[in-house]
Amino acid sequence: MRKFILMALAASVAVPTLAVPTMASAQSYREARESQRDVREARRDLRQAERHGDRRDVREARRDVRSASREARQDWRDYRRGHRNVYHRSAYRGPSGYRYRPVAVGHRFQPAYYGSRYWVNDYARYRLPAPRAGARWVRYNNDVVLVNVRNGRVLTVYNGFFW
Repeated sequence: MRKFILMALAASVAVPTLAVPTMASAQSYREARESQRDVREARRDLRQAERHGDRRDVREARRDVRSASREARQDWRDYRRGHRNVYHRSAYRGPSGYRYRPVAVGHRFQPAYYGSRYWVNDYARYRLPAPRAGARWVRYNNDVVLVNVRNGRVLTVYNGFFW
């Protein structure tokens, strides 16, 4: 009888500790999605204010967009920090003659840098927005860049994306 009570006590203590990380990550994912929805709503309100509002309405709507964007960025950082294993990739091996140089929007890559070997196909896993037509998410060292595949121009850069 004593063993049965000790096993029941151990099981009741062990179960909540196993359930907490799962609940916390689900909550973080939900919060991040809600934050993105808030950003979209704030941008829609800004467009409405720019069309039909006065200066005060536009100023307030811009402030709301900045605040919602800041919160969404913080939620994404919390998600990334809590899911380090998702953002950990193997060592980067660039094309021959590769030497890392930080890039900015407008930089032009040679085709060898944005070939299929470097594509980030599962961008939703990393919580990246879907690339527009003619663009691809590409890994460049520990950065991730959105590249226009027709001309090699960089459209968006996230530095230090991978651990």
